[in-house]
Amino acid sequence: MPFRRDDLQNAYLAYKEFMHRKRREHHERYIFPFFAGSYFAYRKIDVMRVMTIGKSISQAPSYVDIGCGYGDFLTKIRQFVPNAIGIEEDTGIFYRIQKHLPDYIYSSTITDWFGKRSFDLSFVGWMEPGVDFRKTVSKSSKCIITTFDTGGQCGIDGECEYDEFGFQKIAWWRTPSWIDVNFELMNRFYTSSLRTEVNKREELAKLRTANNLWHIYTLPEISDKVRAGLKCWLKKEQDESLYSTQFFDFETILDECGFHYMETLPTFLGYQLWEIRFD
Repeated sequence: MPFRRDDLQNAYLAYKEFMHRKRREHHERYIFPFFAGSYFAYRKIDVMRVMTIGKSISQAPSYVDIGCGYGDFLTKIRQFVPNAIGIEEDTGIFYRIQKHLPDYIYSSTITDWFGKRSFDLSFVGWMEPGVDFRKTVSKSSKCIITTFDTGGQCGIDGECEYDEFGFQKIAWWRTPSWIDVNFELMNRFYTSSLRTEVNKREELAKLRTANNLWHIYTLPEISDKVRAGLKCWLKKEQDESLYSTQFFDFETILDECGFHYMETLPTFLGYQLWEIRFD
């Protein structure tokens, strides 16, 4: 996302100051997501699902993360799909805070890049309001995974769907928004008036509604294959012995904030977090 140079620099100074203070581990991911995390909360389970989808299309799937930022989610995918790449139009964000630009993140516009290559799986974690590159991505992708929060930050008029471009939505699941995780952390640890007011914090927790949705779209000719692969993985995922090994260290923050795997939130009765729904 576009930021003014001064705003970015000031935010980075605040982030560095926070990191030098006595702090709780991994809180920076959800307080300063631009520098230390991503604008969507995820678990290793999400990475494994994305990897499974890619491997159901090809044993060595081509994968691109569009608008990858500093590549937080992309680096996790590359643990399983080593040739995965990212596109970030403004790679100047790396130089402004003296961060190394990996050789797998490319500076390019979406139109220029997708005119030259095609991908088995395209991941769209963010699409700026007022920007709509769905048609371009659709022409060069077999499968598209989108994540978007319910605030509607997704292209022209909040459009995030790909059905009109010949794709089928085969499945979706819900995860907490980083906004809700941020609020929970701030209320619990950084807002002095709420640190001891347990009842007040519990009331605020009931208002959490900024969830994130992951939608899986495929071309019709591979929809059955991808759906079958995802269902096969889901059976393994539900095995407690397997799930106990599928953690990133920062997932403890999600659990502490009440966003457990298969948690049901009061505002979404009938829907569990990370529950896959097939279309």
